[in-house]
Amino acid sequence: MPEVDIIFSSEQASAGSFRLLELPPDLCKRIESSEGDLNSSLAIKGGPEDDAVLCTSDRTYNIRSVALSNSVLVVSSCPDGEHQVVIQDGLNELLELVPAVPRLRRLNALLKEHQWEEGHEEEDDGDFSTAKRNRFTLDQARIELQASEEELAEALKEKHILIIDDALRPLSPSYLHKILELLLMHVVSLSQPHDAAPVLELSRSLEYDHEVKREVTLQVMRWFGEIDATNELWKMDVQKIHRVDEFMVKWHTAVGDTFASNTSLKLLTGNYLCASSPFSSGTTLSYFPCSELPIDPAMRFADLFLTRARWKAEDIVPYLSDIAVDKKDLDKLILKYARALSDKDGLWYTARAR
Repeated sequence: MPEVDIIFSSEQASAGSFRLLELPPDLCKRIESSEGDLNSSLAIKGGPEDDAVLCTSDRTYNIRSVALSNSVLVVSSCPDGEHQVVIQDGLNELLELVPAVPRLRRLNALLKEHQWEEGHEEEDDGDFSTAKRNRFTLDQARIELQASEEELAEALKEKHILIIDDALRPLSPSYLHKILELLLMHVVSLSQPHDAAPVLELSRSLEYDHEVKREVTLQVMRWFGEIDATNELWKMDVQKIHRVDEFMVKWHTAVGDTFASNTSLKLLTGNYLCASSPFSSGTTLSYFPCSELPIDPAMRFADLFLTRARWKAEDIVPYLSDIAVDKKDLDKLILKYARALSDKDGLWYTARAR
């Protein structure tokens, strides 16, 4: 390696102008193999009170500072000398990227006043103009929420949030139930296969007979199945469409005899707790949605152990899946915040003493 002279420049950049970022192997390979501009798929997000994250098109990474034992110099070639380099900055830390779950809990609060109810199809111009001024748009969500494009899209689908004129509007549970019941009823009455139902015929029926906007119907169909754009056919996700109602009798009634055999409490995992009834030999179900628990791991475990002093392994895992990147991360969280106990009934977790 040839020797070079290191010199200081009077035009040296101010301290802190440069950052050294260490890329995970998978992201490094993606960047190295990428053709074209990556600016549209890489973004650092976070407000003044947030810890910054880096988002790709499909993943979110925490940005963590790691101190360096030896300083690293940022240099550039010197135009006046072949074997000289100019010091631009000195670095004492590097930034490390750690896979993280998307931070989307603010979404519920931001959209609390914007729920889409039955009858909003007939909003008059004045009401619509007021709503339009106060609306929260998809572009705003992309900028303000710390999540990748794919993670945001999946969250909108799972939370049943409509995109109406670029505004985000959560669909009310009661109206969602009605639309699903209408779709099921029309699929059966028209004698159409649930894996190849005509999109145009279903959306027109709901629009003309029940005043459900076509764009609302199409988005609901995408939430609960796949639309073949080429043949304009809807392949219903029969298992997923049965997660809507809480109680088995009402559930069977709502979906009808054709689909009743597909109902199962397993489809409601992460939304209810089951306990023995003190008044009978049966069990009771109580609504306990994972989506309403704190995103902070310490607070999440505190809430869980306040609700139950001890948890079976299979019962607690669904309430941790949204704060763990993968199984390895899940195991680390359980090891940090819970203590494992075994008895004749199996493995249990209790709060770790502090």
